[in-house]
Amino acid sequence: MDIFERIAKDEGGPLGQYRKKAHGYYMFPKLEGQIQPMMTFNGKQVLAWTFNNYLGLANHPEVRKADAEATAKWGLGYPMGARMMSGHTTQHEQLEKELAEFELKEDAYLFNFGYQGMVSTIDALVNRHDIIVYDSEAHACIMDGVRLHMGQRIVYPHNDIEKCEKALQRATKLVAETGGGILLITEGVYGMTGDLGILDKIVELKKKYKFRILIDDAHGFGVMGDNGRGTSEYYNVMDEIDLYFGAFAKSMAAVGGFIAGPKDIINYLRYNLRSQIYAKSLPMPLVEGCLKRLDMIRTMPELREKLWTITRALQVGLRERGFNIGKAEACVTPIFLEGNIAEATNILIDLRENHGIFCSVVVYPVVPKGVIMFRIIPTAMHSLENVEYTLNAFSKIQENLKKGLYKGEEIVDKAVE
Repeated sequence: MDIFERIAKDEGGPLGQYRKKAHGYYMFPKLEGQIQPMMTFNGKQVLAWTFNNYLGLANHPEVRKADAEATAKWGLGYPMGARMMSGHTTQHEQLEKELAEFELKEDAYLFNFGYQGMVSTIDALVNRHDIIVYDSEAHACIMDGVRLHMGQRIVYPHNDIEKCEKALQRATKLVAETGGGILLITEGVYGMTGDLGILDKIVELKKKYKFRILIDDAHGFGVMGDNGRGTSEYYNVMDEIDLYFGAFAKSMAAVGGFIAGPKDIINYLRYNLRSQIYAKSLPMPLVEGCLKRLDMIRTMPELREKLWTITRALQVGLRERGFNIGKAEACVTPIFLEGNIAEATNILIDLRENHGIFCSVVVYPVVPKGVIMFRIIPTAMHSLENVEYTLNAFSKIQENLKKGLYKGEEIVDKAVE
């Protein structure tokens, strides 16, 4: 069959099958205006809980000033080329040095984009003799990296330390035959549900098994721990984490990321990460902008304190009102309700049109059938008044849901072509 014909018959895949009714509203919505709690959606003001702008740096005056000055000075083109060829600068090295020091590691290497950086890191670290052990709820970038692996991989149920140990036992037996090593990949903060990777329990297994740990802490960097060094600092296991991945797209409200670890391993990655060797270097305005952002993370703990004030108020308030928010310990806060996909979209419409609240909804197959998950992301820019308003709105939603007011079998067509 012709490839294009097959795609046409496939109805767009698991997400694309809803495109004709969802595009521009449920999916690919346009939130317009400056990044702040109140934004514009379809011409209406809405309270937005959908950005990973945790520390509120996206529109912080000092950040905007640094970004504007760097862009005026360098433009968006400099440096041209990949780091290895012509895109290497003193400023890139400085940012790497400061990131390594912040994460208490020997060295760090910048990524022009976090997703590709993680994929390439996994690809470069392992060969066909090695075994990868990973959590079942790993982010898509980890999954894509694992798929490139030509050796065996073993998945364990999410945060199940007993099954994780069994996976390590099996991997240990396998590498005794292959002559390879074991790479365990987990996350610091799981960005969909806000629960934490069980880093403290996993590092304890190092006393019994020989393996290396790579953590994806995109949602923990700048947020978790007393100093914002991430989930490894929160658990006090920074020394036991072999490789630490952080992203600039969350707490820093920028683009890019980095990997930090032992100097010899980082140097190996510098010369072997395909997504960095064969792609353009991180533009200078982002490099200088991230230097400013990192300095603010280090010197302005009040931003993190405000974020956690809002997060605790939201999560405590939801639990006190009887909502199920799972095992959320980080800032991302899920709200689990019961219903089908049609009910989920009807609730979403009510939230946006009648309550003026904009947040994301997640349904099957990401969550089990019959489960509706709304994802609330607090930031330092939100207020306690925003929290109270949202709590009241969801209480009304829950009341209407129990009354059956959202029942339906078909998704309401809200497409904006």
